[in-house]
Amino acid sequence: MHMNVAPHLLTEDRAEYERVLDDALRTAPERPELVGAGTRLTAAQLRAMALNATTLITSAAASEYEHFTKVREEHRVASNRPRSSGPDESPGAVAVLTVLVPVLAGTAAAIFLLVGATVHLLAPDAALGTTLLTAGLVFGALAAAGLLCAGAGLLLTALRNSPAESGAPDDELARARADWREALLERGVIPFLQAALTATDPPSRET
Repeated sequence: MHMNVAPHLLTEDRAEYERVLDDALRTAPERPELVGAGTRLTAAQLRAMALNATTLITSAAASEYEHFTKVREEHRVASNRPRSSGPDESPGAVAVLTVLVPVLAGTAAAIFLLVGATVHLLAPDAALGTTLLTAGLVFGALAAAGLLCAGAGLLLTALRNSPAESGAPDDELARARADWREALLERGVIPFLQAALTATDPPSRET
């Protein structure tokens, strides 16, 4: 027969379990359902009983704990995953090109325009001067287009590397931990302590 088994409490989470238990014992006087804590059973006695029943208590929050450990593992894998050099090298090459193209095109445009203007000044009817001026204008337009592309590329890179989403995995992990702690407290620790106190109730006298 198949049975659903609660995930075993990992050693690294035992301290968290004990903190939840200690919080429940500290606030026991404020909870009507835990009347008798400290009198019928001391906090130390209740704590020892709850530690001995860890598996039973944590099973009450099994689904939340399973989700928490899954999110935590995914977070660790994502944090430790080595970044591939291939994708980084490709954007790096593109960035170099976007910088070099405007510089080279601008330099060529300046040379062609200067030489073309000189030739046109010395020989106004020479076709070479017109050709050089035209080439200079073409390279000037290419330089301008390269500058626009470079600016767009830098903007996209800045947006992609923005830290705005860096906190998302941590937020999800924090929510998963909080959900587990809440379920562990309300469905596991408190009902167990209440049952332990109820079991020590003195027998009622029959009239």
